[in-house]
Amino acid sequence: MYLIVGLGNPGREYVDTRHNMGFAAADAICAKYGIALNKEKFRSIWGEGRIGGEKVLVVKPQTYMNLSGESVRELCDWFKLEPEVVIVIYDDISLPVGKLRIREKGSAGGHNGIKNIIYQLKSEVFPRIKIGVGAPTHPDYDMKDFVLGKFSEEEKKTMIETVIKVADAVEEMILHGAKSAMNQYNG
Repeated sequence: MYLIVGLGNPGREYVDTRHNMGFAAADAICAKYGIALNKEKFRSIWGEGRIGGEKVLVVKPQTYMNLSGESVRELCDWFKLEPEVVIVIYDDISLPVGKLRIREKGSAGGHNGIKNIIYQLKSEVFPRIKIGVGAPTHPDYDMKDFVLGKFSEEEKKTMIETVIKVADAVEEMILHGAKSAMNQYNG
């Protein structure tokens, strides 16, 4: 079984923000594979389904970004899952808008949601998909305002295409491993 975790913040005010690309990708995965996010437990909204014949749980933690690991740990403990089967999807300001970067493991790279997951799982060894959301063009721009800001109309179109690619990349990771997905989707 795989745990597919899209990171974001709950609440209407965060919908369509840069920091909620993990939630948007989780929604795209659910739409593609017919998975209903119809369960509320472990401080998450989640659903069960199958991708490529493998059982998956698609999860949107409701703990807010910086405490995402608490929800992930509860799910891993309950379902007895190792970090290697946890696929985390999240925004990355170091990548241009719409670019994907898949990794098998790694540090938090300054992302507080990932930092908390690493802390809670006591491991950096879990696959992840970073979704490029760009960076502020002005050096004095407040980073919090930027990541909680919305995309331009042009960027929205790119991001719709991107979350569809993420759904395909997740299937590739499940069927053939992260290395295969990295070869196909890292831009």
